[in-house]
Amino acid sequence: MKKKLSCIVSMILICISLCGCHGSKESSLFVLPESFDETKQYEITFWAKNDTNINQVNVYKKAIKDFEEIYPNITVSLKLYTDYSRIYNDVITNISTNTTPNVCITYPDHIATYMTGNDTVVCLDELLTDEDYGLGGSQVRFDSPEKDEVVDEFLNECIIKGKYYALPFMRSTEALYINKTYVDKLGYEIPDVVTWEWIFEVSEAATEKDPDGNYVVNGQKIMIPFIYKSTDNMMISMLKQLNAPYSEEDGTVLIFNDTTKEILYDIAKHTAKGAFSTFKISSYPANFLNAGQCIFAIDSTAGATWMGSKAPLLDIPKDQIVDFETIVRPIPQYDISDIKMISQGPSLCIFNKTDPQEVLASWLFAQYLLTNDVQIAYGMTEGYIPVTQKAHESAEYQDYLNREGEDDNIYYNIKIEASRLLLENTEHTFVTPVFNGSASLRDAAGSLIENTCKSVNRKETIDDAYFDALFEKLTSLYHLDQISAQRTKKDLGPLPPTSVALLGSLGAAWLLIGAYTIISYRKDKGIK
Repeated sequence: MKKKLSCIVSMILICISLCGCHGSKESSLFVLPESFDETKQYEITFWAKNDTNINQVNVYKKAIKDFEEIYPNITVSLKLYTDYSRIYNDVITNISTNTTPNVCITYPDHIATYMTGNDTVVCLDELLTDEDYGLGGSQVRFDSPEKDEVVDEFLNECIIKGKYYALPFMRSTEALYINKTYVDKLGYEIPDVVTWEWIFEVSEAATEKDPDGNYVVNGQKIMIPFIYKSTDNMMISMLKQLNAPYSEEDGTVLIFNDTTKEILYDIAKHTAKGAFSTFKISSYPANFLNAGQCIFAIDSTAGATWMGSKAPLLDIPKDQIVDFETIVRPIPQYDISDIKMISQGPSLCIFNKTDPQEVLASWLFAQYLLTNDVQIAYGMTEGYIPVTQKAHESAEYQDYLNREGEDDNIYYNIKIEASRLLLENTEHTFVTPVFNGSASLRDAAGSLIENTCKSVNRKETIDDAYFDALFEKLTSLYHLDQISAQRTKKDLGPLPPTSVALLGSLGAAWLLIGAYTIISYRKDKGIK
């Protein structure tokens, strides 16, 4: 009889579990406490990235100091990285040992991979809107922006699988930095928005040499007219501008298509003429631009402080700098009436911990990084822009923008022009779908261009067979076939009502059978 009872109980538990499950369903271990316990001490870790810019480091340190004065029971430990990929790799390594940071600066593509861990990243849906501790909450001790004061486009970029898993921290886009002096010398006028056709035409004109082997436009032995820093962004932007497939929200990989081939054929043609190169092949575009060895440099607006002959940050000796006029434009377009530029820049994610109070302390610090004091100060270090309308509309930030060109440091004109470029084109920005594996797909997008340019330089044959082999190689290298396979394991969503009713009936029936069996057993044993 005991075996019979055990079997029945097991059946009942199985049926109950069936009634509650359907595919994989996400859950969160974090439950927002009713109040923040300020009687306990919390030490939280913050992993951040800076571009070897001491001004950014000082902003972080001041933010931490000011925050700790507001919340004396919270200590923030700062760990700095010079590369987002290093943060990503360290987080992945630490997930397995439960030693992730509390807060880190990262990208949604990376967060999607972090989320493959068991409840690793905190869902922020409840935290964003909580009346007490949400954005602008009544119990928050500083002037926090409200949710509707965060720029919609930037906040929506933090949605993964229908929920918020990040806060935007800073935003940038890509800009085209132009040596106007050389363009004028070549006899061209620079339009407000340049096209890909125009930029490649001017770049090829700049490859002309004199009888001594010097380039006519600069009188030097070196000239790479057009250098693109981020070739993954280049490929993604070109596909977006042409309304061509890249990927879908569910992780379907679509990048290997005929439009991609056409883009690569065109890039190969201009590379063969010496008109185009990339950062990975040649080096940092700002260095060539500032030495008069490049006419068009595409890089992040966050890199504006390195661009131009009067740039406050330089990576080459001053005696190598060539004096020229620098202007800023949106990246080249296929259709100038429908501008499309990528939105990028770091976000903040919070990692789950066993103590909900520690998570709440982390959330308060992450939220503090969205205050005007931090947002404006960080935005002034480079060509980033704050992520809140509250900061944009503040008197302090408007004063900063209006002092463009006042000096070549804080008010460096190229930096402020780059910031204005994004402020004026926020509605024209886009992001790519985020899923586990989207970071690998992005790497593959850049590798398409990098491999093509390298093959051209090696005098390899570029034809359909070459691209078919390249597509197959990158699919394997970046495990893109595995991303497609994972799609079949996605959450199937809630059960249909009829199925719920059926399983509920089965569960109820088994409960009745179990009850009847137990009663019969007690009667047989004479148990009252």
